[in-house]
Amino acid sequence: MKPPHPPALAIGGVRRAIDLVDDGMIVLFAARARLVRTVAWLKRLSGRDASDAARETQVRARAQALAMRLAVPAATAQGVLDLAISDARCAQGLAPDLDQGERPTRPTMMPPMDYATVSIARTARLLRMLPPPSRIAPLLRLLPRQWSRRALEVAMARVLDAPLREGAFDFMRGRRLGIEVSDLGLEWVIELCEGRLRTTGEPAEASVRGSATDLLLLASRLEDADTLFFQRRLSVTGDTELGLTARNLLDRLPWESVPLGLRIALDRGARLARAAREAHRGGLRIPVAAAIAARGEAPR
Repeated sequence: MKPPHPPALAIGGVRRAIDLVDDGMIVLFAARARLVRTVAWLKRLSGRDASDAARETQVRARAQALAMRLAVPAATAQGVLDLAISDARCAQGLAPDLDQGERPTRPTMMPPMDYATVSIARTARLLRMLPPPSRIAPLLRLLPRQWSRRALEVAMARVLDAPLREGAFDFMRGRRLGIEVSDLGLEWVIELCEGRLRTTGEPAEASVRGSATDLLLLASRLEDADTLFFQRRLSVTGDTELGLTARNLLDRLPWESVPLGLRIALDRGARLARAAREAHRGGLRIPVAAAIAARGEAPR
């Protein structure tokens, strides 16, 4: 077999680095949101106003200065800060500052605007820029299959470390369970080997099938298995008993045993994926989903 061309290997390595940076951005935004909520609480305790125009101006100035030193386009830095500050204002119950910290120099004759609607519409437009999983699928098929198998094994080892040590997956001994991500065109078969879940080339006895977003919602506990199966967003084929046992186990796994960083990444990633899906569908829930994703709240 002809070995991969060096540039192709380099592209794969750089893309993995980009993925790590993307994960880091989501984690940092989640951490910033928590800190903002803490500041909002302290402001209420001290009787201070939630709005602080001087602070927003200072934040923007620092970001622009750093962007200049790192040769980041000013518009890019401004867009990131607009999103962060809008998120912070929403967390404190304030309307987004559409003037971006500037004050109008003359009275305007425009009618009052629904700032919340405008902000949500902006968020929905940004979400539509994210490619749906089906568009990424052709690119994933170009990657060596062992890469995705290795990535899944590493993820399972980290997320399921405690349950594996406690024997929660002992029912998998000698059994093979398939996982199919329908819109990404990915499929794995896993088995329990020497206390670890590993991928195998053998056929599956049962398979759990769903979209990337729905499987992410299940992994992050934002949706429960019963709801996803009832709505036919997840399905089990083959040995139904094995598939349902695995499904029920996922519902009972101790979420607190998952490392905090992974919990944050899963939670924020699942919220973003759900909001992006709603935005692409163009349904009436787009504004609601976008607002939920921006504010980090669970849907009601």
